[in-house]
Amino acid sequence: MIKSKLSERDICTKYITPAISDAGWNENPHHFREEVYFTAGRIKVRGKLVSRGKGKRADYILYSKPNQPIAVIEAKDNTHSIGTGMQQGLEYAEILDLPFVYSSNGYGFVEHDKTTGKERELVLHEFPTPEELWNRLNISKGIEPEQEKIITQDYHYEAGGKTPRYYQRVAINRAVEAIIKAQNRILLVMATGTGKTYVAFQIIWRLWKARAKKRILYLADRNILIDQTVVNDFKPFGDKMTKIKKRQVDKSYEIYMALYQGVSGPEEWKNIYKQFSRDFFDLIIVDECHRGSAAEDSAWREILEYYSSATQIGMTATPRETKYISNIHYFGDPVYTYSLKQGIEDGFLAPYKVIRIGMDKDSGWRPEDGKEDKYGYEIPDQIYNIKDFDRNLVLEKRTERVAEKVSEFLKKTNRFDKTIIFCQNIDHAERMRKAIVNENNDEVEKNYKYVMRITGDNDEGKMELDNFITPESRYPVIATTSKLLSTGVDAQTCKLIVLDKSINSMTEFKQIIGRGTRINEEFNKYYFTIMDFRQATNNFAEPTFDGEPVQIYEPGEDDPIEPPDPLSSNGDVDDYVLINNSIQEIHELQRKLYVDDVEVFVEREQVQYYRDDGKLITESLKDFTKKKILKEYTSLDDFLRQWKASEKKNAIIEELMEQGILLYELQEEVGKDFDPFDLICHVAFDKPPLTRRERASNVKKKSYFTKYGDNARAVLDALLDKYADEGIKNLESMEILRIKPFDQFGSPVEIIKSFGGKERYLEAIKELENQIYEVAA
Repeated sequence: MIKSKLSERDICTKYITPAISDAGWNENPHHFREEVYFTAGRIKVRGKLVSRGKGKRADYILYSKPNQPIAVIEAKDNTHSIGTGMQQGLEYAEILDLPFVYSSNGYGFVEHDKTTGKERELVLHEFPTPEELWNRLNISKGIEPEQEKIITQDYHYEAGGKTPRYYQRVAINRAVEAIIKAQNRILLVMATGTGKTYVAFQIIWRLWKARAKKRILYLADRNILIDQTVVNDFKPFGDKMTKIKKRQVDKSYEIYMALYQGVSGPEEWKNIYKQFSRDFFDLIIVDECHRGSAAEDSAWREILEYYSSATQIGMTATPRETKYISNIHYFGDPVYTYSLKQGIEDGFLAPYKVIRIGMDKDSGWRPEDGKEDKYGYEIPDQIYNIKDFDRNLVLEKRTERVAEKVSEFLKKTNRFDKTIIFCQNIDHAERMRKAIVNENNDEVEKNYKYVMRITGDNDEGKMELDNFITPESRYPVIATTSKLLSTGVDAQTCKLIVLDKSINSMTEFKQIIGRGTRINEEFNKYYFTIMDFRQATNNFAEPTFDGEPVQIYEPGEDDPIEPPDPLSSNGDVDDYVLINNSIQEIHELQRKLYVDDVEVFVEREQVQYYRDDGKLITESLKDFTKKKILKEYTSLDDFLRQWKASEKKNAIIEELMEQGILLYELQEEVGKDFDPFDLICHVAFDKPPLTRRERASNVKKKSYFTKYGDNARAVLDALLDKYADEGIKNLESMEILRIKPFDQFGSPVEIIKSFGGKERYLEAIKELENQIYEVAA
């Protein structure tokens, strides 16, 4: 057999698989898997069309145990050298956190040992056994036999249940490994929507099953976070788990779920955590640890310091790093970080569009002398701008314009897309609810829950929170809020996030954006839209938006410690804490003024676009497109030549879109009636465009059809009408012959026969395309 004639798959089947099987890597115990996709492929949005890019795929992944991979193999056919796949393998090993990498072309292997940094070449029969690789790894990490039992503890798995994604597995394994090395404070940073709770469950399960940790406390700051966790990810703990309620302690359980404000408080009698001995818990998980445990005088810190002998794991999407508050200072550097950017790139998180809308009064409004508000209070003479509105002064017409634009967007897309509108405060959220009602009174008439205010002070709204976040529940559709929905709420089908509040905290901004990042394919949720009325999306330009957390904790001896929430960075009350009546609402010292007779108009509306690499397009869409087109085609003649030579015009269109050219978005901006051909000629080469209907009409004026029979002419005429309505895409598919109006000309077979057979039919389509694009080209 001549190896050079074999495909890559043949090389795998005939040489690589037998070699690793002979070394003891058996497929039945799941020692290895072939052609393993470990990312889903980035979601690409083209207008209203959604597709996925290619996911990353390893040729082989080798496992010491299920969900504990140890090596990756990249294969190439025999026309490549033995080490050609090594660089790709090293990239995959870095992502998957694997210590051993192999490249093969069927003659042997090149091994890269990341524990030593060395490479060596092996013949096929020298491939290492599972025991050899495992022992080499343990020696390099200094793992003792008693520690090995914990590391090899199985994950929880139920038939048909979910298994960890690659990044979840890395996070779980890194945390467990840190614990066996006696690291008592651990930080995991994972973007919203990537399954932090599931990761926490698997960490606890493996440590609990191995009896390395026997009593575990899971702390959160929101009832809904605890309740979701108990009935979903933590359900397998069954009767071994309890939720601490009404400050009552029962020491007979092993897994405890608690709200930090439910076990502590300003009065000593509320500090029921002290009813447990200091060494009662040996593992504490702090969910959303950015909210409180970062500050030295917070309630969480008091609890954590009381149980100082326990291993403590902080989990967050947004580590809080300020001069006075630092997660990293307390927990240490993250043992693993999985960012929003990486989640979108991998296709596990939804990408987003941004629409920025500015009002004419946002840059400044000054009342005339003696101007009074609607209640007769005189308005102080000063310039009020976007930072003042809805905090100390209300322009009611502005709220109405926001509601108008949000409703206009939903009416153009889908009026039942779940929407969260973030407002400055509770009062603003109520006024926004009213304005949305008035813009959508037809839907509110059918069901008053079409729009609800969901804030911490309103029991009726809070009671609808579960319905809002449940994908199967139709109502509520629109939720107005201030802080309540900004963190921890799993709103899987939220497709529109509206920002009508000032956001000065990067932590809060990330958390709010995270409400839209979950994907739910069953309910057609692949991406979401952000409507920004407060310039909050300027935060996207900040280097810290999706970078590594940087510690800047540097208080001196006499420096004050900034109090944590409930007061946010912009001075507003975090209304979420009112859920548990932890604090009373803090009233503003200055009377809020309400102005109802000043008109407000939309001054500018800008849709922002993002490249395939996730970076914002900072130039105009036309300039961006022109630059990209001119990289592909040196001149108009070059483009026309390749367009005419292409068997399928759709192939060129798809290729351009793969290169990141936003043809659908360009069509929205330049004109929906223009073909991609005309868009390209117009934008890149300054040619005057023709509409599809104009091109179709020009073809019909010619004597082109006369050489065909009556039925064939009628078909071509109908195809031209289809082109005028829908574009070139459907013309190149024979499936079009199955739909109206073509069914009146006979079956697809009969239609093709009227052209003299399939070959003649395809020739006619090719000639029709040439006629369409020849005119005024």
